[in-house]
Amino acid sequence: MQFIGKDTIKLDKVRTELDRFLMDFIRILEKHTKYVIISGYISILFGRARGTEDIDVIIERMDKEKFGRLYDELKKNGFYCLIADSLGDAYGQLTEKLAVRFAKKGSFIPNIEMKFPKNPLDIRALEENLTVIMPFGRLIISEIEQQIAFKRYALKSEKDIEDAEHLEMIFKDHIDKEKLSRYRKAVRT
Repeated sequence: MQFIGKDTIKLDKVRTELDRFLMDFIRILEKHTKYVIISGYISILFGRARGTEDIDVIIERMDKEKFGRLYDELKKNGFYCLIADSLGDAYGQLTEKLAVRFAKKGSFIPNIEMKFPKNPLDIRALEENLTVIMPFGRLIISEIEQQIAFKRYALKSEKDIEDAEHLEMIFKDHIDKEKLSRYRKAVRT
């Protein structure tokens, strides 16, 4: 792992099937909107050995027509929406602050849990994030301090605490303690 500036990480990572699934999705998504990956996949990306059923992605709020173009391209490339039968249903769920899930046809897992920003922290994740460059592509992820704070102080499950501990260990020399403190306060309110 190599830091390039303050917001880019070069990661020499062997691609897994989960990475392949995500990169197939992201290549389509980034043509249509800004995005940021949050939550458990970030710990997995940086070497935590654990499984996951979904990858959480926040996308920029968009109108139905723009979302329709994204939705159609996902369908053309072998993805389907697990919890909505139509473009209208999927868009309606997003506008009601619910997530929609996309998987490859013929499977349920893994899937992408996609949502519009619901709160100021989600908006900040879209605006202030990290780029991870790997041999097989690049991803936009939320700041590590935000992930640690969210998992340790908001979610607090055993798995989430272990994810936070893993990130703290991997990034021990790169964590901005002041930023972590601000996120800690923000996730508790």
